[in-house]
Amino acid sequence: MSLRASFEKKVFEFKRPSGTSRGILTEKKAWFITVWNQNAPEIKGVGECSVIPGLSPDYENDLQYANKVKEVVTDVDYFSLNSELLRDFPSIYFGLEMALLDLKNGGKGVFYETEFTNGKQAIPINGLIWMGDEAFMQSQITQKLAEGFSCIKMKIGAIDFDKELEILAGIRKQVSAEEITLRVDANGAFSPEEAPEKLRRLSEFELHSIEQPIRQGQTEAMHSLCAKNILPIALDEELIGIHDFEEKKQLLDKIQPQYVILKPSLIGGFKGTKEWIELAEERNIPWWITSALESNIGLDAIAQFTSTYEITLPQGLGTGALYTNNTPSLLKVEKGELLRK
Repeated sequence: MSLRASFEKKVFEFKRPSGTSRGILTEKKAWFITVWNQNAPEIKGVGECSVIPGLSPDYENDLQYANKVKEVVTDVDYFSLNSELLRDFPSIYFGLEMALLDLKNGGKGVFYETEFTNGKQAIPINGLIWMGDEAFMQSQITQKLAEGFSCIKMKIGAIDFDKELEILAGIRKQVSAEEITLRVDANGAFSPEEAPEKLRRLSEFELHSIEQPIRQGQTEAMHSLCAKNILPIALDEELIGIHDFEEKKQLLDKIQPQYVILKPSLIGGFKGTKEWIELAEERNIPWWITSALESNIGLDAIAQFTSTYEITLPQGLGTGALYTNNTPSLLKVEKGELLRK
């Protein structure tokens, strides 16, 4: 195919340190792959390899990761024809997949031609509430409500659980479940023993769902929680590292979740995401797609991919405004919807 490629590392600075159950994030690293055909070097495709330390299964440290990206761009023809060799490197696979799609479509940042891509259709998204002290979380909630979001997602598990319940109670005093859909994301913060009682207490606030209440890999305990249906459960981290199609089937059949959440850079790009969607829909399991703190380049690609499906639930695509030094963007958020200019 006569392809050539290069890569560049970028570090994005958070506007404000962002709290997760894995700690406080102040910066975000990404490696960008640029691909071109040596016969037409003026047309270039760009893809983002986005990692979250402690969560991305293919990232150990900067040196290890950069060496793998370098290996791929050095022999990009070979890896583009043998992409299954990147199965254990989902974020690098995704970056290469993005770059090749962009190149194929003329190097204009168009990955999929849809009504959304052409600025004629919006994608409903949830407003994300980051972890922090009570006052900070409350201020974010007030802002999201004022901005017109109809679905809010709150990360829990970092501050005192009773305080988190108080915050949820405060939201419900302001708006009913008919007015605002509430999701929570525990990022595996609960133990299997305490989870049923915590879910019961959370269920009092008419929540839509809880993401990953217990750590991934505890399939029996997760199946038991889903079967109890105290609160609808969405699998998130549970899907990471499951690459084989049969293993994916077995996981969904074993746990039988109420929802699945799909992060392309953690589950093998658009190809891996398509497989999960196919299996979920066969089992009547609703799904939504979430970005994983990508820059505007990765976020735009994920949004365009998402728009190729009929969207029935708010998606998790609203993280483009996190950084002081983000890449330029054609995306904007209005009244809880993501649009492309």
